[in-house]
Amino acid sequence: MKIKQFKDSPLAHYSYAIVSEGKMALVDPERNPLKYYRYAEEHDAKIVAVFETHPHADFVSSHLQIHEQTGATIYASKLLGADYQHEGFDDGDSFKMGKVTFKAINTPGHSPDSITIVAEDGNKTALFTGDTLFIGDVGRPDLREKAGNMKAKRVDLAKKMYHTIQNKYNGLPDAAIVYPAHGAGSLCGKNMSTDSSSTLGQERKFNWAFREQTEEQFVETILKDQPFIPHYFGFNVDVNKNGADNVQKTKAAVKLNLLVESVEDGVTVVDARDGDAYKKGHLPNSINIMARGENDKYETWLGAIVKPEEPFYLVVESVTHVRELLERTAKIGYEKQLKGIITLSDSVSQTSDNFNLKDFKAHKDEYTIVDIRNNSEVAEKRIFENAVEIPLNELRERAEEIPSDRPIVVHCAGGYRSSAGSSILENKFKTTRIFDMSDDIKKFS
Repeated sequence: MKIKQFKDSPLAHYSYAIVSEGKMALVDPERNPLKYYRYAEEHDAKIVAVFETHPHADFVSSHLQIHEQTGATIYASKLLGADYQHEGFDDGDSFKMGKVTFKAINTPGHSPDSITIVAEDGNKTALFTGDTLFIGDVGRPDLREKAGNMKAKRVDLAKKMYHTIQNKYNGLPDAAIVYPAHGAGSLCGKNMSTDSSSTLGQERKFNWAFREQTEEQFVETILKDQPFIPHYFGFNVDVNKNGADNVQKTKAAVKLNLLVESVEDGVTVVDARDGDAYKKGHLPNSINIMARGENDKYETWLGAIVKPEEPFYLVVESVTHVRELLERTAKIGYEKQLKGIITLSDSVSQTSDNFNLKDFKAHKDEYTIVDIRNNSEVAEKRIFENAVEIPLNELRERAEEIPSDRPIVVHCAGGYRSSAGSSILENKFKTTRIFDMSDDIKKFS
């Protein structure tokens, strides 16, 4: 069998194509299926199967679209209760494709309905572990308490993960290649390796989850210091359970408006331009979530700040950026919330205050400092002792906790998030000066 790993860098997501004798199977495909179609075309292969290891929280899958366009059968655990046409794939189930035999292992822990896909071709074994087994870590068990309609308690799932790791991979060879659905940078775990694959033997030797420990010790470790949960995670779980609409159709329905001077009052505006351009002129009620390329976290912060089904406009620098930004917005299923993608007229006049580093250093006590880093970052190191500490993903809901009798300076760890944070506070405090410390924070950290 030939295995191709696809990486979506901003979401640290891995998906897979497996080809054998002119047929192809996919595992955990991302929202836009065209890259998989191109790969199938290159290898003269017919897509016959799509495996969903579980309903993902951090991205929308294209499994239903692929089924509708290619006729491929969708395989998922019966425990998922999927609303789309599919074949149940659980312990004891198998599927033959060319020389490859696919088998299912129920591996609950990250979710109650997680499965690992075992692909065997002669003496070669590959494990597509979804969000159960990562390289150096295992999937977090705390998403389903707030993830849409399919609830499960974190402690119960943590215990299930313990038994999964202790028992479910027994009997599989050390040489089996482990292909996870996510890597370092994903919010689906906390200590993932930058490696994109490993072997089961390496994980048994070096992954903390495989070491000898009690269930109680395991549960305590896995639940400690997990990253925040963005607003959109539960929404995506439900979308994936239902099956998403054809992404080309939903993107085509989004309106494009050029040289816009104003929009309706009260509607959120997500401005994806660089911070310097944003500060020179933007629309009221704007949030500056910068899209700088594959190394930023536009999708994550869009889904962490803007709530599911909240209407918003998306501002881009130029029409040349429309395709990319619409594609990225659709990855998390937010394209249907778009009231339009817009470019701005030069007459847009609302500006942001410029941060004066020299004055701040000389008069720190005359400013309210707002630290919008995550709780774990603050716990590791406080940069300013008297700062008001509110994580960026909670800032819109908790802004009233911030005193507004002095100018406010917003900082994060490196400068990317503070542009979003300061723009949120500009919307909240109309008569208070708001400053984005941006990358000047590096002079203090």
